[in-house]
Amino acid sequence: MDYVYAIMGLLGGLGVLLFGFKVLSDAIEKLANDKLRSLFNKTTGTGKLAGVGIGLVTTAVVQSSGATTIMTIGFVNAGVMSLAMAAAIIMGANIGTTVTAQIAALSAFDFTAFILPLAFIGIFMTMICKKDKIRTIGFILGGLGLVFVGLEFMSMSMNTFSQPGSPLQGVLAAIDNPFLLILIGMIFTALLQSSSALTTILITMVGAGLVIGNGGNSVLFVILGSNIGSCITAIISSIGANTNAKRTALIHLMFNVFGTILFTVLLLVWSENVCGVDFMNVTFGSWFADAPQTQIAMFHTFFNLICVLIFFPFINIFVKIATLVVRDKKAEEEQHETTLLDDRLLTTPSIAVLQARKEVTRLATLAIETLNDSVNAFIAKDTGKSGDIKENIAKANEITKRVTKFLIKLSGSEVSYRDEKIISALHESLGDIMRIADLADNMTKYTVHYVDDKLDFSESVIGEVREMNEKLRKLFDASMIAFNDYDVNSVIKAEELENEIDAMRKRTIDGHIKRLNDGTCQPQSSSIFINLVGNIERAADHVLNLAHAFDKK
Repeated sequence: MDYVYAIMGLLGGLGVLLFGFKVLSDAIEKLANDKLRSLFNKTTGTGKLAGVGIGLVTTAVVQSSGATTIMTIGFVNAGVMSLAMAAAIIMGANIGTTVTAQIAALSAFDFTAFILPLAFIGIFMTMICKKDKIRTIGFILGGLGLVFVGLEFMSMSMNTFSQPGSPLQGVLAAIDNPFLLILIGMIFTALLQSSSALTTILITMVGAGLVIGNGGNSVLFVILGSNIGSCITAIISSIGANTNAKRTALIHLMFNVFGTILFTVLLLVWSENVCGVDFMNVTFGSWFADAPQTQIAMFHTFFNLICVLIFFPFINIFVKIATLVVRDKKAEEEQHETTLLDDRLLTTPSIAVLQARKEVTRLATLAIETLNDSVNAFIAKDTGKSGDIKENIAKANEITKRVTKFLIKLSGSEVSYRDEKIISALHESLGDIMRIADLADNMTKYTVHYVDDKLDFSESVIGEVREMNEKLRKLFDASMIAFNDYDVNSVIKAEELENEIDAMRKRTIDGHIKRLNDGTCQPQSSSIFINLVGNIERAADHVLNLAHAFDKK
């Protein structure tokens, strides 16, 4: 019966541990979301070495290389990240994920008993504090405390299994085939969907005195297998994605498989049977003789760090191999022209918010360019452009639906209060953008009347329309800087330009009425002209709303 209780305690401890890491990573991500956004803003135009750093830091924050890899596949699937950069980020993620094992290995030291009360302190802070930032810090402390509470439960359970005569000891000692140990690591990691979880279990087992295989290097083979097993998350995520996303998952698999092969050879050669001494005993065993948990954590870090150092210069070769294995499919480029979003990005809400904002900016650019084309078509009396304009309007509608659906999903995830405000502002901005696109449709109708009714406008009138449209373009440029960078000076400039467009509308209509009274303007052109300049002025109002989208967010 003791073993039943021990198994229940082990599972409960593992659950508390994983929940603690979940709370910890979510809170750190929420606290550091601006930094994460800043990092992923730099993925374009930066070197591959910077990509390793981005992957390392991101994974250390979110406490999951799987989450970082899934997010990277999402970026590649959306067509906003190159394969080489994705490979670099994945390499960095493999180093970053070892932070989890290092935290778990701290259980070997007595001072960790003083970390356990953080579970109470952190949760108490979240209950009594009102400020979002203080509550987030409370979740960080509470999550960290829960991690060590879980480790304590697991350690007590493992102590039961480490007693003399325990059947588990006999089973573990019988498994001494290196390749079987690698396979076990692969299978259990694939089931747990986390190499960090398996590494933590191994750390707890070793800390309790349980010996895997014949000791020495044996436990390290399980670690090697766990690195291959961690690829299953990326492989599953790439199902249904485009060719480059599948290539990203393959690169991740190749990196871990090649690294495992390399270290398997090293461990087999540097073993007691061949050299008279094991790799583990010579290296980390001598450095951390009294802390076997730390030995495993250090090997986990050492393995991934060395693999990155060896394979980093060959990133382009990895990309070429993946390109040869996973062939191109036709018409995939068109898919990337419709959206920068991918549901895989939802695993990291702060990055998803960044991408949603970029997509809304791209949509706004499409809308204003469509409106600009419609005004120019009016000036040129070109009705042949109406088909392209209507096609762009339909495209804008489709993108709006996708963004709206993505924002709804994003709102359902654990986002910070500030990000909730940003999501709300993006929803509102979509309405302004679609009104701009609708006004472009109005312009095409005015062009048809202009041509079919054989109306005539003087060069000065056309010049006024052209000038208003140019000011609208300048207003849009200023508004987009304000929209993306919270730039106060750009908001002021946008307001000045919008006021100038309002004044121009009034001045041009007054001039038109005067020409009507003088008999120098056709009465039948009146409605077309007034509606035309009115629509440009209305478009300016919607563009200015974009400049003010985040004023109070």
